Amino acid sequence: MQDFDDFFSECDRGPRLNQLAGFFTETAAGKNGMPIRKPIVDTRLFPNDTLLHRFVDLHARRQGFFDQHYHSSIPYRLEEECRMAHALFRYAQLSPADVLLYSLGTAEGTMARTLSELSNGKIRSLSCSPNEENFKCFMAFGEPSNANFFLGPFHRLSKDHLRSDERLRHFADGFDFILEDTTFQMYSPNRNKQIEFVAHHLKSDGILLLLEKFRTSNPRDYQTRESQKDFGFKTRFFPAEEIERKTKDVLTTMHNSEVTLAEMANAVYAQFKHCVITWNSGNFYGLAASNSQENLWRYLSLMVEPAIPAEYVYEPQPYTELSKAAGG
Repeated sequence: MQDFDDFFSECDRGPRLNQLAGFFTETAAGKNGMPIRKPIVDTRLFPNDTLLHRFVDLHARRQGFFDQHYHSSIPYRLEEECRMAHALFRYAQLSPADVLLYSLGTAEGTMARTLSELSNGKIRSLSCSPNEENFKCFMAFGEPSNANFFLGPFHRLSKDHLRSDERLRHFADGFDFILEDTTFQMYSPNRNKQIEFVAHHLKSDGILLLLEKFRTSNPRDYQTRESQKDFGFKTRFFPAEEIERKTKDVLTTMHNSEVTLAEMANAVYAQFKHCVITWNSGNFYGLAASNSQENLWRYLSLMVEPAIPAEYVYEPQPYTELSKAAGG
């Protein structure tokens, strides 16, 4: 395997473990950043699917502190999480073998835990976070079977660690799915190395799911979408002073590690042959990448339509191929 020592050092110096560490600790403990009401799925945006609604119900009962903050901060991200989970569950139903999912840096790992629980182990999952507070939320409903947690930052999970830990050994040969959910942007803009490192944990025909906030070629467009998010959605959950505080204390720092869709495309296509946009909400986009076109299209075909009002959706829209020219 290539030497990642410089990359590890870069991650160790990143904002997630330094300037932003206090924000993540306090939010994961429920001490700051809590919404005035718990976010709930707008089921009117979903089809009448029994499996989907079973997931929505269990997911709501498993949410921890950070999830409540997160899903109150990004328009219709909660609905998208349920949409993705539903497709993963259906994918697993069609798979002859268990599906291995790595939910990378996703706080208390609610989606992964819920999928393992609901699928009775057909989906075996691993979540990770450097925050002990997130681990406590993960364990709040008892130790789940077929769902594991690595207490540490994503770049400190090595193949050797997976092989040496008896609980995690079955993940050592690679994952079928890896989900990176707004994690890279908390460390640095080095998507080339971040994706290269994560890809070595993926099976050769596996699928990498990415969800991030992206810069636009026109800063005015970026700010317009931010205002739509803040005043059209977040005010349902947070007072104006809390929105302003987070923008100053967190989002400005995070913005320095965001990239454009075109920059992301260069990093993705250095490791994968295929990549499709799966979701958009303002400055946030979801992507699915793989070297197996067959597996990728199987996953995409199992997704219900995005559950988000049209006014939040911009170009390039879902189900288009990620282009190196996209986003400027």
